[in-house]
Amino acid sequence: MVFSFDSTIRYSEVDSKCVLTLEALTNYFQDCSVFQSEALNIGMDHLKHENMAWVLASWQICIDRLPRLDEKVTISTWAYDMKAFYGYRNFSMTDEKGKTLAYANSIWVYMDVKNARPVKVPEELAEIYGLEPKLEMNKAERKIHVPDDIEEAGSIVVPRFFIDSNQHMNNEKYILIAKQLLPEELAVKEIRVEYRKEAKLGDEIFLYISRENERYTVLLADKDKKPYAVLAFLI
Repeated sequence: MVFSFDSTIRYSEVDSKCVLTLEALTNYFQDCSVFQSEALNIGMDHLKHENMAWVLASWQICIDRLPRLDEKVTISTWAYDMKAFYGYRNFSMTDEKGKTLAYANSIWVYMDVKNARPVKVPEELAEIYGLEPKLEMNKAERKIHVPDDIEEAGSIVVPRFFIDSNQHMNNEKYILIAKQLLPEELAVKEIRVEYRKEAKLGDEIFLYISRENERYTVLLADKDKKPYAVLAFLI
């Protein structure tokens, strides 16, 4: 089934031009999926009781237009497939007239938290969520290529306020960090994120960036250059 909620773009969610930030857009989508699970009584408390978690494996977020301060929007999400230990979910954000502002595809992994391993998604979860047709969009490959000429661009230590209820860095913070390497006021049309390894409190993340035509690739990695996440920003 499709789950939706309405919102108004807040001052705390916009940039210096009063336009919704990329990380705030990501949070709207992530929050919408959490709200749906809570409404169906299979949310945070249920997952904690079962020692399970949904871990995001990848994003593909396409942007037609970012809304401005005080603009009214509707955020929607729906699951369209569940197989093996993967869950597949679409998102959309529309304006007051129903015009699409942004939309996304995402892949999630159903994880046994205690044993730190993927588990087959129970069939009843697909029934509870009520699978809907997948969004018609040009789906990108989950794996993002890292160019050979990628250059180091500093590092950051994961602070406490980056940590979420799963005790690792929240999904949108990877986008927040990577965005700081991009030219200011860059008009991003699509964001792709491939999550490889969880970053935790106190981890030092080394930043790398490369530009190839209309695409910036950002690698967030540990000291051995093993990726926490790979991101691509298409302009």
